[in-house]
Amino acid sequence: MHTVREAAVAGTFYPSDKQALVRQIEALMQAVVPAKSQASPKAMIVPHAGYIYSGQTAAIAYACLKPFRHIIKRVVLLGPVHRVPVRGLALPNADTFATPLGSVALDHAAIAAISHLKQVVVSAPAHALEHSLEVQLPFLQTVLADFKLVPLAVGDATAAEVAEVLDLLWDGPETLILVSSDLSHFLPYALAQTVDKTTIKNILNLDSTISHQQACGGTPVNGLTLSAKRHHLKPTLLDLCNSGDTGGDKQRVVGYAALIFTEEANNDANHSQRQ
Repeated sequence: MHTVREAAVAGTFYPSDKQALVRQIEALMQAVVPAKSQASPKAMIVPHAGYIYSGQTAAIAYACLKPFRHIIKRVVLLGPVHRVPVRGLALPNADTFATPLGSVALDHAAIAAISHLKQVVVSAPAHALEHSLEVQLPFLQTVLADFKLVPLAVGDATAAEVAEVLDLLWDGPETLILVSSDLSHFLPYALAQTVDKTTIKNILNLDSTISHQQACGGTPVNGLTLSAKRHHLKPTLLDLCNSGDTGGDKQRVVGYAALIFTEEANNDANHSQRQ
């Protein structure tokens, strides 16, 4: 029996109408200044707020994938759980994820390759209402030609447990690792800027001790930086802002950043709804 994880936050975090969603993503992507030629990102960190708050920051990261739209065939997508606690990294009990733009098939071969790990579990409730993964899908559906998904809702886990999963799924340029995370939550504007700059400095140094106060997706971020160090990836900051910059209340803001991770040799050659 084919099971579908239906869109849960269409109409709140992003438009539920297909054409309105297409128009919004196109507008966000068109506002991005094209980057100089670069290596294909092996991994990215992208925010997961409502598109009106963090969509432009997300678009800057996704624009980097356009030249590789026919190369990337698998996306390993990790995001923190916000509603249902879970021990480890949770897979859904589904065959596809649906959005207003259509369905994304899960990569069952990749899922089988990690299912034996003790920290990998199956939890339909962890995925049912979780927005951190879902909000990335319309962007991926727009910029990539054809891909399958490995969706992991990350709960109580260590950086080493996350890295073990990533290492098993690493493969070549056909596999993209995407971590969905915002930064600090509900601090005053100036303080958030200070805290988030420190967090970004730590990520750029591949520090795997990011707290959940620094980033709600601290656990998958730490797992990524641990794997990135092992695989000699170099992180690059593309954008850093907060909801106070994009129309939100400056008394209680949420931080957003977009980062890409590329192989060092290539890099050196080329040089609420708010959360």
